[in-house]
This record gives sequence, structure tokens and C-alpha cells, in this order.
Amino acid sequence: MIFGNRSLGMHLLRGIAAAAALWGSLSTVDHSWLPSLILMPIALWMFKGCPMCWTVGVFESVAQLIHRRNEQASTDG
Repeated sequence: MIFGNRSLGMHLLRGIAAAAALWGSLSTVDHSWLPSLILMPIALWMFKGCPMCWTVGVFESVAQLIHRRNEQASTDG
């Protein structure tokens, strides 16, 4: 797993924080460049590269969750 997280909730929370940082970065670029300069790398780090990378991570996290549930069901039954 390259882009996903162990927890889907944590991945979604990370995406919300990244979107907020990206929005903050783009909304302050006209007024002052310093907040934008600080928030843009934070947003890219939280997205693990770009919004598409984050989206791929969502699919990886969901696939891992399904795989874990199927594996647990096969060992229980």
C-alpha cells in the first residue's frame, strides 16, 4: 500500500485537512504570500502528493478494509 492508510477514517480526515490547507493557501495568495507559502507544502504533504494521489489512497484503504474483513470471515468460518 503506497497511498492508503490503515484506517479509512484517518485517510478521510487527512484529506479534509489537506483540502482546508489548500483552500487557505489559495485564498491568501492575493493578500500575503507567506501563509500561502507555508500552507501549500502542508497541503501537498497531507494529500501525499496531489489530490489524485489522495483519491487513489481512498481506493487502496477501502480495498484493504474489504480484504481484512474477508480474511477475518474466512478464518472464523
